[in-house]
Amino acid sequence: MLSPQALSETDRRLVASCAADCAERVLTLFENEAPDDDRPRDAIARARAYGAGELSTADEIRRRFVAGRAAKSVTTPAAIAAARSAAQASGVAHMGAHAFGAAAYAVKAVAADRPAERESEVAWQVEHMTEEVRRALSLLPPVGEDAAGPLVAGGLLARGVLGEANPRAAGPDPRNALRP
Repeated sequence: MLSPQALSETDRRLVASCAADCAERVLTLFENEAPDDDRPRDAIARARAYGAGELSTADEIRRRFVAGRAAKSVTTPAAIAAARSAAQASGVAHMGAHAFGAAAYAVKAVAADRPAERESEVAWQVEHMTEEVRRALSLLPPVGEDAAGPLVAGGLLARGVLGEANPRAAGPDPRNALRP
């Protein structure tokens, strides 16, 4: 049985492009520190191609960890978070909940150097979601309702800056267009 965090393949393809948009907004934070490392940029391009139906799910599941390894080639919190955002975007082929990871790590990347911009990054993300993406993401369970995956209670997407930026972990917030 599939995890409720997986979403259908159709919905994963739909949210992959949204996750790529979030990661791409912070990509320069990584590239400024590691201009010759193209793993995050490639992961974002693959997430977009996956979303467009140009890449197979199986191939992308096998490649999903490549961009995450790029986080070890940089040292600043913003660059590390930007690499992880790209990795999470590429992970959407495996599990739809990784779209929240891409968004949350993008917020973490922005907030690392400019904490005051956290709110505007979250607002941009919510504003740029289509109704179809919003519908697909609303199918994901709240943090703690599933024992495995990115939304597990106490997991990386449930605590700290990532938890605060994750709409499925955050408390009531009228700006959160995903909360039912």
